[in-house]
Amino acid sequence: MASDLDIADREISNVIQSAFPLVEEPFEEIGRAVGMSGDEVIRRIEVLKRKHVVRQISAIFDTRRLGYKTLLVAMRFPPDRLESAAQVINEHPGVSHNYAREGAYNLWFTLAVPPSESLDDTVEEMAKRTGAETYRLMPTIRFFKIGVNFDMVKNEGAADEYYSPDGFDQSDPQAWNKAVPITDFEIEVVRELQEDIQLERRPFEAMAGRLGISQGELFAAAESLKQRGIMRRYSAVLHHRRAGFKSNAMVVWKVPEERSIEVGKLMAKSPWVTHCYERPTFPDWKYTHFTMIHATSKDKCEEVASEISEQTAIDDYMLLYSTREYKKTRVRYFV
Repeated sequence: MASDLDIADREISNVIQSAFPLVEEPFEEIGRAVGMSGDEVIRRIEVLKRKHVVRQISAIFDTRRLGYKTLLVAMRFPPDRLESAAQVINEHPGVSHNYAREGAYNLWFTLAVPPSESLDDTVEEMAKRTGAETYRLMPTIRFFKIGVNFDMVKNEGAADEYYSPDGFDQSDPQAWNKAVPITDFEIEVVRELQEDIQLERRPFEAMAGRLGISQGELFAAAESLKQRGIMRRYSAVLHHRRAGFKSNAMVVWKVPEERSIEVGKLMAKSPWVTHCYERPTFPDWKYTHFTMIHATSKDKCEEVASEISEQTAIDDYMLLYSTREYKKTRVRYFV
């Protein structure tokens, strides 16, 4: 748990979340940043993984840029069937996040499928198998921010540097939502980089060997994927509750269409907001903008939401807290 972590553990956690170094001996480089040997860094990360503070260290890819289709799904179940339904949904390899939440829809999950498959058909089949009372498909209309990062030293949100549409071709407003060409070799690179890194002195050596290239060529391929918006970053993902960020609120906002972009960009500036999207409305769902807030307490989540409300002059909003995490992992591509 977070209370068990000393300052060195917290400093290491900050470094590996932000940008894990793609070099031949990354733990030595991390060690130089925090004032210890690479072997000690490895030992401490091993303990952090055993404590379930660190989930995984690997590449994070952009689902859409790889040609996959993705959306958020909201479903409603009777309380006594919620858990069994969640377990069925978890079986799908394209489900990366699955949470029970407060509110009219009590199960929310993200789904990704390859280009040859249909999101609509997949969700319809899931609803039939689980006996969902109703469901809503909530694809992204606009995205403003993806940037999960926590300051473990200060116990604060630290999503200041983030992935956003501003990094794409500004002459094409939908560039963020379009697949880009990727070679067969790059698909093999993706398959390697998406796996959890081995905690050893030269962890990329075996990856490069399996690809039949040098480590330098592997790092160059990774940089190319990053420059083209295919790879967001290479980093650790923390178990936010174990890391001390116990409250997870999906805050939904009713934003006038004429203020959509302005307000979305303002919301994205908060270091406590890890995700910010615009999604469609429905007769029973009026909320357009979704912000994810991870904080150390419910009080802090509510404080952050109140600050955003003041900054944007949007006062029609609702905090939907997660009550249970059924699944959180990274989508595995080309498997």
